[in-house]
Amino acid sequence: MADKYTALAYYYDALGEHMDYREYAKFVHRYNKEYGKGKSGIALDLACGTGSMALELDSLGYDTIGVDGSPEMLDVAREKSEGREILYLCQDMRELDLYGTVDIVTCTLDSLNYLTSTKELSAVFALVNNFLEEGGLFIFDLNTEYKFKNIYGNNSYVFEDQGVFCTWQNEYVEKSGKCKFCVSVFEEDDDGRYMRTDEYHVEKCHKEKTVEKELKKCGFEIIGVFSDFDGSPVAPDAPRVFYVARNLLPKKEFVQE
Repeated sequence: MADKYTALAYYYDALGEHMDYREYAKFVHRYNKEYGKGKSGIALDLACGTGSMALELDSLGYDTIGVDGSPEMLDVAREKSEGREILYLCQDMRELDLYGTVDIVTCTLDSLNYLTSTKELSAVFALVNNFLEEGGLFIFDLNTEYKFKNIYGNNSYVFEDQGVFCTWQNEYVEKSGKCKFCVSVFEEDDDGRYMRTDEYHVEKCHKEKTVEKELKKCGFEIIGVFSDFDGSPVAPDAPRVFYVARNLLPKKEFVQE
């Protein structure tokens, strides 16, 4: 069994869930101008993956830092970002450690669902608060309970692209709110044979009330919770929810429990 996002990293953009990162970055920039620092300062993309969001933030004028725990994903990000001045750091989000503070933090494509307990979620919120300037925004998304039950569930999916074939088997346990994913990647060799690599992933459903409670506990004011970039309220069947939160507390006043 391989580590998360090793073999899959090189096919992530082709096989992964579609996200319009350009519109996402515009959404971030719009809220930053209205509710945040109001400038294209330093942006941190937490769990940046292959760098798609980091590239869009860079294009909008932000001095961008990308942090991810997968060296393979960062290899792809650096290749995609060649010629750009984007700093990529290999760090687990639960151990975030920067040289200074940033003006805005993003965390996209349900990366925070990989935190499998409320304690871990709160710890990451506290770290973001620590490295985020007072008045800076933290913008992120999470998969909803609806998605865990109705889209993930115990379903199987198959993805295919040139030279690669991927199967994705889900096992959702409603009591724990966790979904296990067994991912098998079949890569084609030069001689036409396919080599198999298995990866194992776990995501947890963090309910909206829990997320809001932990954000407030960690010194954030919630600006809005949406189901899309147009500011739509969260619908019962929304697969994803977007949070915009603002850091209110000066560093000396905040103490994590």
